[in-house]
Amino acid sequence: MDISVLVVGGAGYIGSHMVKMLKGKGCRVTVFDNLFRGFRDAVMTDDFVQGDLLDVSDLRDLFQSRTFDVVMHFSALCYVGESVQYPHMYYRNNVEGTVNLLNVMKEAGVNKFVFSSSCAVYGVPGAIPITEDQPKNPVNPYGWTKLFVEQILNDSAHAHGLRSISLRYFNAAGLDPEGVLGERHDPETHIIPLVLKEALRVQHGGKPEDTTLRVFGDDYNTPDGTCIRDYIHVQDLCDAHVAAMNRLQEDKTDGAEAFNLGNGKGFSVKEVIESCRRVTGVDICYKIAKRRSGDPPRLVGSAWKAKEVLKWEPKFSDIDRIIKTAWKWFTAQP
Repeated sequence: MDISVLVVGGAGYIGSHMVKMLKGKGCRVTVFDNLFRGFRDAVMTDDFVQGDLLDVSDLRDLFQSRTFDVVMHFSALCYVGESVQYPHMYYRNNVEGTVNLLNVMKEAGVNKFVFSSSCAVYGVPGAIPITEDQPKNPVNPYGWTKLFVEQILNDSAHAHGLRSISLRYFNAAGLDPEGVLGERHDPETHIIPLVLKEALRVQHGGKPEDTTLRVFGDDYNTPDGTCIRDYIHVQDLCDAHVAAMNRLQEDKTDGAEAFNLGNGKGFSVKEVIESCRRVTGVDICYKIAKRRSGDPPRLVGSAWKAKEVLKWEPKFSDIDRIIKTAWKWFTAQP
C-alpha cells in the first residue's frame, strides 16, 4: 500500500502491533509517542518522533516536516481505576491532547482519522450483545473521555469535513502470533498478562498459595459471580484498523462513523483463569478482592456492523488460542 500513515501512540501495546502490520503491508509509517507508557524498542519503524500531544509545537513540527494520508490515534491513558482516581489527568491527556492533534491536522490539511475508542462509552448496557445504537452512558472518566472525543469527531465532520472512524474495542487481548511484540503495561491491569505472570512465577518455583493475583469481585449478577468481558485479539483489532483506513481512502465514509470490535462472546474472569491453566499447565491460584469502582458486570458486543460495512471478521475467536499467543511471548522473555 502506497499510503503514509501517522500512528500516534505507536510505542504502546496496540499501537506497536498496528505499526508492524502496516509496515508488513508496505505503508510508510511514522510513530509519534511521548514514551510515558510506551517502549522505544517496541517501535517497528525507523521513522520515530518523540513528542507530546499536549505540546502543540511538537505536533506542528511533525506535520510541517512530513505529509500524511491518514492518522491513527492510540495515544490515550486507559486504566479505568486510575481514571476514577485522577480524572483531570485523563481529561487533559485523552480529550485536550486529541483536540490539539485535530487542530494541527486541520492546519495541515489532513482529514482522515482512525480513532481508538472503547466499549466503555456504553457504561452498563441495557441489552447484550451491545450494538452501536445503544445509549451511551459511561460509568467512569475513561469512558467519558472516549465519548467526548467521539462527539468532537462528529462535530468536526459537520464543521470542516473531517472524515473519521471510531473503533470501539472490547477487551484487547493476545499478542503478535510471531512472538515479536509483547504487552508491557506499567502498572499491568489486564487480566490475561496478570494471570500469565502468575503462571510464570509458579513455573519458576513459587508456591501457588503465595499468589498476589486478585479477582475483583465474585458477587456480580453473572453465572459464576465474576465480570464477563468480550476478548478481541490485538491482531484482529489491527485488521479492523486497516479496513477502516481503506474505507477512508476510498471516500466511502459519511462524516464520523463508529463500529464495535468484539467477538460477540463473553468470558468471565474465572473462565479466563481456567483457560490460562489449560494453556500453561500450571496450577494458578488467586484471591478474591472487593469490586473495583466503575466496572460493569457484563460487556459483550455485537460486531455485526463492522462485519457488514468494513467486511471485517475476527480470526481469533477462541479464548485458548488468544491466550496461547500471549504465552508464547511471555515464556520467551529472559
